[in-house]
Amino acid sequence: MNTDLKLPFLGHLRELRSRLTRCIIAVVITTIISFIFADNILTILKYPAGNASFIFTEVTEMIGIYMRVSLTGGIILAMPYIIYEAIMFVSPALTRQEKKYVYLVVPWVALMFIGGVIFGYFVLVPPAMRFLLTFGKDIATPQIKIGNYISVITRLLLAIGLVFELPVVTTLMARIGVISHRWLANKRKIAILLAFVAGAIITPTFDPINQTLVAVPLIILYEMSIWLAWLVEKKKREITATE
Repeated sequence: MNTDLKLPFLGHLRELRSRLTRCIIAVVITTIISFIFADNILTILKYPAGNASFIFTEVTEMIGIYMRVSLTGGIILAMPYIIYEAIMFVSPALTRQEKKYVYLVVPWVALMFIGGVIFGYFVLVPPAMRFLLTFGKDIATPQIKIGNYISVITRLLLAIGLVFELPVVTTLMARIGVISHRWLANKRKIAILLAFVAGAIITPTFDPINQTLVAVPLIILYEMSIWLAWLVEKKKREITATE
């Protein structure tokens, strides 16, 4: 390898290692904070299950649940800092205008994720839990393991939070010219199909109503993405016309 190329490459690796180390330290700190409030977090997560009672059957199950909840909470709390470090790492490769767009997008990343989690918690999870906890109740008495419940609900909330990032990502890609609103509009049928597939994957039930509760917001988010991409392209044309 050429020495002139090797030195910058090694420099990037050192910078990447440094930023990853800081991200890990941030996650450790926020995980400790989450562990302090783990009881409160678990109480909040149990709320959508209503009056359902939970059991644990393994000696280490509860401590494992506390660690899972604390780590998940720690990652969520540290996410703004992780995003900041990621932006700082790639920023030398971005133009001044692209950096401006990325900085503007960061707050929306957090807001849309939180919006997705709130939607999942209040709209999607309660009917899904009612269906799961009452299905077959006349035949057998449900004794739900707390570990299984927490795993399902955290996975569900995180997945909904992530899919709510769709308008933010597509708007940024449209702004830097990677995609257009016409391209998104042409893929509408495929997007609708994928929304229902995602609904089937994300929801822990085979109930089409719960799957539709996921698919419909995804379709609305996709339509919003088309509109935002069109708006961004219109703004770019206006700026170009005035120059």
